[in-house]
Amino acid sequence: MIFLSACRTINTKTEIIHNIVDFNGYKKYIEEQKDVLLLVNFWATWCKPCVEELPYFIKANQTYQNKDFKILFVSLDRAADFETRVLPFAQQKKMQTDLLLLNDVKNMNTWISAINPNWTGAIPATILYQNGKQIYFHEGQLSEKELNQLINKFYKMKKVQ
Repeated sequence: MIFLSACRTINTKTEIIHNIVDFNGYKKYIEEQKDVLLLVNFWATWCKPCVEELPYFIKANQTYQNKDFKILFVSLDRAADFETRVLPFAQQKKMQTDLLLLNDVKNMNTWISAINPNWTGAIPATILYQNGKQIYFHEGQLSEKELNQLINKFYKMKKVQ
C-alpha cells in the first residue's frame, strides 16, 4: 500500500488502520479485502450530511462486525487536518473501523471517475465491494433504514454465493 503517513491504533479484537493514502493506496486497500462485504463511505468532517449519517454507519459496523462485513471510512478532509481534526473526530464518534484519508487532490478528476463513472465527486458517497469488485454505488446521504436495507440485501446475496 502506498502510504503518505501512517498511524495505527490497536483495538482489542483487531487492528484498526488509520492512514493517509493516495489513490493507489486506496485501490490496494480495496484489492486486499477478500471474502468480506466491504462498505466504503466517503465523507469529511466539514460535510453536514456526512456527519448526520455517520451514526448509522457506526451502528451498522457494531451490528455486523465479525460477520464477513467491514466498513471503511474514507475522509476527504485536508491531509494537514488528519492528526488535529480527523483522528480526534473519529475517536470522539467511536469510529472503530479502518479510516483512510485520501490525499490525492491533484488527480481527483481522474480518481473520482475511476471509483465510479457516475460519481460527481459529491459527498457523502457509499460504495459496496465484494472481492475488490464494486457491486453498488450511491451518491448522497442515506437514512438508517436505507443503509440497513442495503447491507441486508447484499449481505444475503453474499451468503448465497
